[in-house]
Amino acid sequence: MFDRDRWQEIWSSLAKNKLRTTLTAFGVFWGIFMLMVMLGSGSGLKNGVTNGMGDFATNSVFMWTRPTTIPYKGLPRNRRYFYNNDDIKALKENIAELDLLAPRLEGGGRNSSNNVVRNDKSGAFNIYGDYPEWNLIDPTNILKGRFINKTDIDQKRKVVVIGKRVYEILFAKDEDPLGKYIRINGIYFQVVGVFTPKNSNMNFGGDKEESIHMPFSTMQQAFNYGNIVAWFAMTSKPGFEVSVVEEKAMKLLRERHKVAPEDDRAVGHFNLAKEFKQMTGLFAGINALIWIVGTGTLLAGVIGISNIMLVIVKERTKEIGIMRAIGATPSKIIAQIISESVLLTTTAGYVGMVVGVLLIELIDRNLPPPSGRDTMFLHPNIDFQVALTALGILVVSGIVAGLIPARKAVSMKPIDALRYE
Repeated sequence: MFDRDRWQEIWSSLAKNKLRTTLTAFGVFWGIFMLMVMLGSGSGLKNGVTNGMGDFATNSVFMWTRPTTIPYKGLPRNRRYFYNNDDIKALKENIAELDLLAPRLEGGGRNSSNNVVRNDKSGAFNIYGDYPEWNLIDPTNILKGRFINKTDIDQKRKVVVIGKRVYEILFAKDEDPLGKYIRINGIYFQVVGVFTPKNSNMNFGGDKEESIHMPFSTMQQAFNYGNIVAWFAMTSKPGFEVSVVEEKAMKLLRERHKVAPEDDRAVGHFNLAKEFKQMTGLFAGINALIWIVGTGTLLAGVIGISNIMLVIVKERTKEIGIMRAIGATPSKIIAQIISESVLLTTTAGYVGMVVGVLLIELIDRNLPPPSGRDTMFLHPNIDFQVALTALGILVVSGIVAGLIPARKAVSMKPIDALRYE
């Protein structure tokens, strides 16, 4: 296998027609190069989408009320109803698979007039009443201070956690906001924390950095919401599908608020786990398509090498006849032809793979840092295992490409090969 004379002969054979050898090798080079580029691009697209989700709980479901569409128990259609505090207790007591439950209230927003004031500065921000569990479902990076805690809920404290953009608008640069007061719709609240979101693609109501969180119970009391709950965020316990929680919660809430069991439109809901599973399936399909297209392109190059090897065998028919006549065995002839094919295929493919990986690495290094929810392409890369798989495909392809020409070379009798014109 490592006979120096054999490899010199192989190199001499391939070097006789440099243009033909180069063009043939280019087919394999281009096939593996395109496979690497497509795989890297696919991973960049996937990373961009999943990065935007951050640490958001993918086993979560969200539920809110909508007007009824079916009359039920003497109540008319198009009836508006609201969830309430008693629903919180009912959900926790009746759904064993429920893990986290985060009721929420919301008010204000970017489209309203300025609702938050501090000294001579003001702004229109999204205001939320939350439980501490919300920060486990949609985690944040706390830059200063802390998030809402249970004591805040129990004591109905007038405290808030503000987004980074809120801090930048209402406070001077490098000013410590902790312990300072801001006025929300005429009521003063003390700032206990500043945050940035861990994810950017999952938004509920507006830019998270322009949001303010206060204790849920405080918002109910301070702004006269009574016992109203705007909507619920829920997650399932490990080992359970969140769709089970979703079905049980919808059934329970329909019963508690006298909504017809068949009224599917009266309970608004969004199952993130289902959407995440569909997205995962989409990327799996994209990855499979990339392999099909890339392997097909690579196969076209391998077929080209096989055809050229047939031409080379035909040109060297007399030479092969002489080798057979002086004692060369069929296995030696086959080994030499396959070695030529493997050398050509592997060399061209390896160069294509390296160039493809270098291009992906160059793109990765020159991409701007992720900024906001519009980042759809991030950190393209090629898995080392995938590169090894591609290299294995190259070696096998080289053997297959040389096998047919090699069998043809030894199928002719030495005397007929010597007479070949």
